[in-house]
Amino acid sequence: MKLPSKSKPYIIPEYSLTGDLLSFLTCNLQYRYQNKGTLPPSKPVQRWFGEFIHGVLEEAYLEWKYKQTAFPWDWIDDIRPIEEQIDLRLQVRGLYPYDEDLFFSMSNHPEVEYLNEHDHKKLASARAEKAINIWGEHLFPLIDSSEHLIKGVRPMPNYDEHKSRSNYYGINGVVDVLTSMKIHDLEQSNLDTFNNKIIEYLKKDPDFQKRISEHDGEDYEIIIDYKGMKRPPTVMLDSKAEDKWETHKQQILTYSWLRSKQEDSKPIIAGIIFYLNELVPSKEDLALIKEELENDLTDVGGEYVNDVKLIENWQEDDKAPELSNDFKIDRSIRIINVNENEQDNALLKFDSVVANIESSLIKEMNGCKIQEAWEADSDERTCSACDFRTFCKNNSVKTKDIKIP
Repeated sequence: MKLPSKSKPYIIPEYSLTGDLLSFLTCNLQYRYQNKGTLPPSKPVQRWFGEFIHGVLEEAYLEWKYKQTAFPWDWIDDIRPIEEQIDLRLQVRGLYPYDEDLFFSMSNHPEVEYLNEHDHKKLASARAEKAINIWGEHLFPLIDSSEHLIKGVRPMPNYDEHKSRSNYYGINGVVDVLTSMKIHDLEQSNLDTFNNKIIEYLKKDPDFQKRISEHDGEDYEIIIDYKGMKRPPTVMLDSKAEDKWETHKQQILTYSWLRSKQEDSKPIIAGIIFYLNELVPSKEDLALIKEELENDLTDVGGEYVNDVKLIENWQEDDKAPELSNDFKIDRSIRIINVNENEQDNALLKFDSVVANIESSLIKEMNGCKIQEAWEADSDERTCSACDFRTFCKNNSVKTKDIKIP
């Protein structure tokens, strides 16, 4: 009896918004080695801090939800135990801060019994404390769910039945925070919304107010995302650098489309991004903010004359200037309005990224060399911190020193 040949397994490629979209746009070749080749960076400082601040805020929300701990929180008694818990979780996954100026890990120093004020002021701890005490008080009462998984399926772009791996691809992401609100929440003065900074920012946003006025129903949702970075410039001078301002907007819009496909979803009016580095900027952050203010590349800050003067007079060897809370808070929040046209444009851009990844994968499967199948064309800061720069043909910088962007 003749047995039929085994058919090829039907696999739908899966792509994530952060792990694939953002990584690929940073550098195609670096994405190939790190994501597809499972070669993680030797010192993933940015990844550690991103995971750390997300974990701390999620755990802090759960702590507030079940214990109703009053704000402001004490760093030693309320916040530091959460930091240590998240640090241990990350160590299990092989993620470490690598730099003791960023975070002091007690598990690596068993001889130390008590923390001092210097440990309190280290960047990761200082940012965690500010994020909880500045935004937690206003954000936590609005949260409907956190770490919310969203998934969907889209037609494979440029599908060719003879070449493409599948006629569909999966798309997934995790929403940091989902808030469920009612129109009259903007007018209420109950304990949850009275003097709520987030609601005040929404009320001041003309595009958001327009969307609310056009909304037929009573209930709506807002998607919230945390970023462990400074506010990106609105204009890019380096054509090779990733336009994070636009990419973050696309991410929120794609999240909103995925969420809208879930049965229990409500209309999504807006997204909010918190750029948490702005609450405690590093020296590198300050240098970039200074450059962006001088060249009119940022949308928030120029109206704060005193803060701008402090930054203009600041030099990298100086102590960090004492910037006003209003300046830092304004720069740390961004409202993105959601509508169907914007969603469609964001999805087309994601389709384009998937098409490029699939094209490179197919080239490699057909025998093309890795560096010929995957384009390496990134900016100097990305190249200088890349572990693969020593053998990359298109390295933007030739240096022996590793720099952390």
